Amino acid sequence: MHQYIGPEGVLEKRSQYFYPCTSYFYRNPPQIVKGEMQYMYGHDGKRYTDFFAGVSVCASGHCNPDIAKRTAEQLKTLQHTCTLYLTQPNVDLAERLADVLPGELRRTFFVNSGSEANEGAMLLARLHTGRKGFIALEQGLHGRTYLTMSVTGLTMWRADPQLAQPGAEDVTFIPRPYEYGVDADVAARRSIDALKAVLAEKGDSIAAMIVEPIQGNGGIIVPPDWYFPEVKALLEQYGVLMIDDEIQTGFGRTGEMFAMSRWGVVPDIITMAKALGSGIPIAAFASTDKIAASFTRPSASTFGGNPVSSVTGLAVLDYIEAHGMVEHSAKLGEQLMSGLRELAERYREISDVRGAGLMVGAELCADDPARGAALIDEVLEEMKDRGFIIGKNGVDRNVLAFQPPLVITAQDVEEMLNALRSSLQIVMS
Repeated sequence: MHQYIGPEGVLEKRSQYFYPCTSYFYRNPPQIVKGEMQYMYGHDGKRYTDFFAGVSVCASGHCNPDIAKRTAEQLKTLQHTCTLYLTQPNVDLAERLADVLPGELRRTFFVNSGSEANEGAMLLARLHTGRKGFIALEQGLHGRTYLTMSVTGLTMWRADPQLAQPGAEDVTFIPRPYEYGVDADVAARRSIDALKAVLAEKGDSIAAMIVEPIQGNGGIIVPPDWYFPEVKALLEQYGVLMIDDEIQTGFGRTGEMFAMSRWGVVPDIITMAKALGSGIPIAAFASTDKIAASFTRPSASTFGGNPVSSVTGLAVLDYIEAHGMVEHSAKLGEQLMSGLRELAERYREISDVRGAGLMVGAELCADDPARGAALIDEVLEEMKDRGFIIGKNGVDRNVLAFQPPLVITAQDVEEMLNALRSSLQIVMS
């Protein structure tokens, strides 16, 4: 029997040894001690159905036995060598990724995290184009390294006050294709017009535009279908590369293997992480033969592509294919969206329901986001007490975020919606 120190003990140690920037959900948070597919368990044995998956990480489930077995076997065989030595798992994974990546993206550089993947992609863009500048969307999130933070438009994640000056790091922000209360096509057209103006002014100095196909932390923002095809066409006119940040959206999350494929757009560089390891740290950026050929200076990631993470990535891809996870995500996403929209008809506080596949957001009180954020915290607390873990995001933290493991069932969705209905009745009364 494990001797757990309990939530109070964990919080006390966090207060003594963590940085003050490290926050947590809930007034009364549980101590999570075990994961099992779509479920997590507290130190007291209470079971929680996970509808957040560590922000899209454990997409193939917590401690999925089919994956964990292969990870453990590799952990006992060969754990680490670095890419300076020849091992098979990372080349097998790179080959496998070439089969599932869109278009002619087939060269992969393995790293450890989404931030590092985006950092590498931005470096690659500069090396290939010989240009320095970047374009990014307002309210996007691309990482916590210095370069990726500079293209992050979401204020709460721009931790460095030296980044307060717009354009200080050769980054130009344009409006995202969304604004509350504005027609979707009108908002997207504003974004396109801003992009045209930037390209006309300094397109010859811009290396790439970095985008999330669906903004995650920005509130799960899905653009109109025509938006990204037009963006890509404009960028190509000026020789500006498109970096597609699929850190949250990749590997079936949105009902497509990669979200940008929803609109038939093939990016120049794609970044991936989170779901590829389903809990094991692994990330990568991939590109074409032509673009990758520009990266010739010596470079390596000490732990990137290590045998354990690479075998895990292969196991994840096998599981996604064998169990039809992409199609499953699309199907259950429709059930989830439908149920949330029914609740929106009953509760006027639910301003919008949006998303794709199993990446869905429900915004509360868009016209009074401070109230919405307060209600979100109450809903999360109620849902936690009822045994369901959901997340929150958005510019004002007033969006309920549903990004569960893709292994959830229709029954899980129905039970969660029933619990949410009861929680809303209490919180909104």
